[in-house]
Amino acid sequence: MKVYFDGSRPDHQEALRALWSATYPGKELHGLISDQWKEMGWQGRDPSTDFRGAGFISLENLLFFAKTFSTSFQRLLKKQGGKRAAWEYPFAVAGVNITFMIMQMLDLDATKPRTFIRSVFLQMLSENEWAFDLLYCVAFVVMDKQWLERNATYMEFNDVLKSTRAQLERELLMDDVLRIEDMPSYSLLC
Repeated sequence: MKVYFDGSRPDHQEALRALWSATYPGKELHGLISDQWKEMGWQGRDPSTDFRGAGFISLENLLFFAKTFSTSFQRLLKKQGGKRAAWEYPFAVAGVNITFMIMQMLDLDATKPRTFIRSVFLQMLSENEWAFDLLYCVAFVVMDKQWLERNATYMEFNDVLKSTRAQLERELLMDDVLRIEDMPSYSLLC
């Protein structure tokens, strides 16, 4: 599952460009290393350095979110809605952390399922190849909702991520949740 981001690979470079285009349609990107990336919430000029924890899949997740649920994606990117903290979470880096959290929650590095939650998810994945990406989108909107409810600041990001994971686990284990789309929090996406 873990494919490291490799800035020298043309397909990885193209995925970064596609993310930029989906995020800022019509706005020219001046280079794969540029101060423009900071607008999206990357830590520096080179977003490739932020993929260490979750790898290429975190870029794919952000791109899926931007293309599939563009309204929700843009609302979170622009920090619209709710009373916002003076020191907000950096959007793109938060997205990488959400991918990593989901990978841990689902125990995806294990060769055999060791947790019930993973078994439940693997069943969902067998019926929908986009289940991981959909779960990612749900996780992002749940995290932002909890962020606002707590009136959280940047220093509380990990606490919010932990409570997001707990909520996702609860929802995935509900008897009537057979697909990601059945999760109560799926309705937060638009």
